[in-house]
Amino acid sequence: MQANIGRDSAMDPLNILMLFGAGAVAGFINVNAGGGSSLSLPALYFLGLDWATANGTNRIALILQNIFAVGGFQKNRVFELKSSLFLAIFTLPGAVVGALMATRISNLLFQRILGVVLIFVVLSLFLTRSYSRIRSQAGRRSRLVYPALFFIGFYGGFIQLGVGFLFMAALYHLLRENLVKVNMHKVFIILIYTIAALSVFAVTGHVNWTYGLILASGNALGGWWGAHAAVKGGERFIRIVLALGIILIALKLFEVL
Repeated sequence: MQANIGRDSAMDPLNILMLFGAGAVAGFINVNAGGGSSLSLPALYFLGLDWATANGTNRIALILQNIFAVGGFQKNRVFELKSSLFLAIFTLPGAVVGALMATRISNLLFQRILGVVLIFVVLSLFLTRSYSRIRSQAGRRSRLVYPALFFIGFYGGFIQLGVGFLFMAALYHLLRENLVKVNMHKVFIILIYTIAALSVFAVTGHVNWTYGLILASGNALGGWWGAHAAVKGGERFIRIVLALGIILIALKLFEVL
């Protein structure tokens, strides 16, 4: 597999269509179930990017997605800039270190790590509690939230995949805010540290902007599509299909298939 793709290859119509489609499906999944990067990140690799560049390029779509998410909360007057920014600051050092590490490890090692993470993502799709069904627990904020944010920031900077699940758990149980505020803080924090992580990947030459913008366009369409889709039992179906797809990708990464 070649390390990077040239400008002519990046503009191949079939590649554009495949990447836009992967972005659309990932955006739809992120809105309805979470874990869309489990599809978009391997898609970038299978189209010819090395893992570090795929990892960096994927951040462009994530930034666009969270800009719209933050805007949505602000439009509905659920926005606490100072509090969200204060929390986001604790993720920045970890995100920068994680992104630097992601650019320096070998393709094979990252591939194996990603394969293991994908298996855990599949388990989390069915074993994690549904936060939409949990009542808010008011209480005093735990100081453990700050080191937790650092380590989650490191993980997000390194691989990103499934980080939303980690933030929801940490912020809900340690921040002790209601779920609307937890989600509001989550999307803002991810936006801020993803900008920092993308900067690291860009400076080290691990971003393909053409592919990133195509993926981001598909991601935006998929997010809009997912937000307007109201199919009875759709989330469970999406989780099952996503799990099967992730398992196949993991087997491919471990060279079983």
